[in-house]
Amino acid sequence: RVVCAFFRFSRRVRNHWKTTVAEFFSMDKKVFIHDTSVVDAGCVIGEGTSIWHFSHLCGRAVIGRMCSFGQNTFVADEVVIGDRVKVQNNVSLYAGVHLEDEVFLGPSCVFTNITNPRSQVSRRHLYEKIHVRRGATIGANATIVCGVTIGRYAFVGAGAVVREDVSDYALILGVPGKQHGWMSRHGHRLVFDNTGRAICPESKLKYTLKNDIVTCNDIPEEESLPEDLAKGTAVYDQFK
Repeated sequence: RVVCAFFRFSRRVRNHWKTTVAEFFSMDKKVFIHDTSVVDAGCVIGEGTSIWHFSHLCGRAVIGRMCSFGQNTFVADEVVIGDRVKVQNNVSLYAGVHLEDEVFLGPSCVFTNITNPRSQVSRRHLYEKIHVRRGATIGANATIVCGVTIGRYAFVGAGAVVREDVSDYALILGVPGKQHGWMSRHGHRLVFDNTGRAICPESKLKYTLKNDIVTCNDIPEEESLPEDLAKGTAVYDQFK
């Protein structure tokens, strides 16, 4: 009887909390928050964002529009996230992380915010920053050590450990992470000819490599892909 009463009470509390959250977010901004997740008061969440099972978003986090947070994600105070960001399962974002628009975070990737942590030494006032720029991909189980910037449309492979800044469009693999070429906005290796030009095999967008800097000739880096290019046409291996 005691157990049943406890669960009935828990259900009432959960339903009340869910209704309160729905009134604050969903009815006004069309935000989806699963009823197992916790969103602290004050958290800013943009329209169209979805927060799935067992996640926790702290009150001073700022999250943009049309984002997706998978199961068991955590967003700390002072984290800033842009629009259309995808965060997969089991990712924790600690104070000091800034994700620009259209970043992809693979399952269980890790971000640190103190270079030299010690249990006996408090450094909560000394959190170091990580800046992930527009369109970058962080692969599953990759680790990003604090104090670095990941460039626009960079691609960090699964399991890599990044300890240094990463250039726009760079492909980073291994432990420690090293650059192994360049990737297009569609996630394909770019093979540059002797004039510094390359074409993405999927999108046919053209790229230029000059002075170790890659740029897209057809779409400015600060613009989203047009709708006709925003859907994949075939799996990765078909373009090798």
